[in-house]
Order: sequence, then structure tokens, then C-alpha cells
Amino acid sequence: MSNAEDTDRTFRRPIEWRSGTRTDVGAVRSVNEDALIALPQAGLWAVADGMGGHEVGDVASRMIIESLSQLEPFERLSDFVDQVEETVLDVNRQILDYADVMLDNATMGSTLVALLIRGRVGVCLWAGDSRLYRLRNHQLTQLSRDHSHVQELVEMGVITPEEAINHPHSNVITRAVGVEEDAFVDITVFNTQIGDTFLLCSDGLYNTVNDNEIASVLNKRDTQQMAEELVSISLARGAPDNVSVVVVKGEPGKFS
Repeated sequence: MSNAEDTDRTFRRPIEWRSGTRTDVGAVRSVNEDALIALPQAGLWAVADGMGGHEVGDVASRMIIESLSQLEPFERLSDFVDQVEETVLDVNRQILDYADVMLDNATMGSTLVALLIRGRVGVCLWAGDSRLYRLRNHQLTQLSRDHSHVQELVEMGVITPEEAINHPHSNVITRAVGVEEDAFVDITVFNTQIGDTFLLCSDGLYNTVNDNEIASVLNKRDTQQMAEELVSISLARGAPDNVSVVVVKGEPGKFS
């Protein structure tokens, strides 16, 4: 086989996506309002962080994750993305109806970050400040952009990214599922390759574990070990919020 043929075969080599998960109530809260899903065979992973108080936040996040878990994945990635987006819009209406009937129209809702992968293409859909990171060649990149008041201040140049970390309004989000009549999710598309490691997480993680520490953990091999270690670091630091992580790593697959 020539070098060119070998290179082409390597590029076309399938990627097997393995994942590990962990969610924890944290050291302060009494109820875990986070929910997550990992479906490697379907190419779908998600984290939802509920809000609205201990009585309802977990309901909103669970409604989102349960709806996503019932999806039948389409072969075409674009069709699957449309299906996920339509599901989120439908759940948005369900949450509003639930709040109207059961909570006298009180506010409840949830952030969401979802990762979809087909072949060498990945898609992130999100609303709120739950995040998607990618570690590639030892470099950590945040692929989602927080829908938060603090992020807007950073982009306007009012505060620095460093000042944003401990800002008193760091928990104020500007978008979520189940809060407004019209739900909006942002979507970004990117390439994937063997060796990529993705991290989906709620703000309970990145508010206690910094980017350098996240990158160090994600450089390890076992996805479940990564998930466990990230949450353990947060818990060791007092974890004032629920902490949820999903780690997804691309390993060389077998040729069919």
C-alpha cells in the first residue's frame, strides 16, 4: 500500500465514541436539579441544569432529558439535529404548561447542552450556561458560549474574563428552556477526529474547577475515570452547587 493510500485509509478510519458520566448533588444542596444522558450508540449526549427551586428545577431538567432519551436517531445528522431542536421546543411548551397548572405560573426551567456526532462531524445545541468543551492535542477549547449576564458584560468589555469568575451576578442566565414562550437554542458545527475528548458539564463544575485542571484530567484515557475525578475535585472544594459531567472520547474504531 502506498503512503497516500495509507493516509487516506487512516483518515477514513471510523471513530468509536466512548463516554463516562457522573452527577452529584454537591456538598450544600439537598436536591440534585441536574440531569444527564449518554447514548454513544445514538451519538447523543446531554446535560441539563434545572432552575426554579428545589421543588421544580429537577422536574424541568428531567423532562428535557427523558424526552431526548426517547428519540430515534436519524442516519443523516441534519435530520437528527432538527429532531433534537423540535424536541426541545416541544419540551419548552410542556414545562410552561406544567408551571401554569401545577405552580400557579411560577417560573421553572433548565439550561441544556447537547452533543450530537455522526462520523467526523459534531454539533452542539445549547441554551443557558451549561458548557461543551473539547480537548484536542492537549488544548482545551470551549465550544459553547454562555447565555449569561456576565458573558454579555465580558463581550462588551465591561469586565474581564478573570473578573467574571467571581462576579456577584454569575448565576444570572439570559436563556433557558421552559422560561419564555419562544425557546431559542444556539447551534454550532465542528469537525471531530480520533483522540478528541469532549466535556459537557453544568456550571457546578467549572465554577470550582479551572480550565487548566479540566485539561489535565481530560488528558487521561478512561472516560469514566475522568468523569469521577472532575466531580471529586469539585466536591473536595465544597461544591456549593450540583455537579454533572459527561466525558466523550474518540477512539480508533474497526473497519467494517
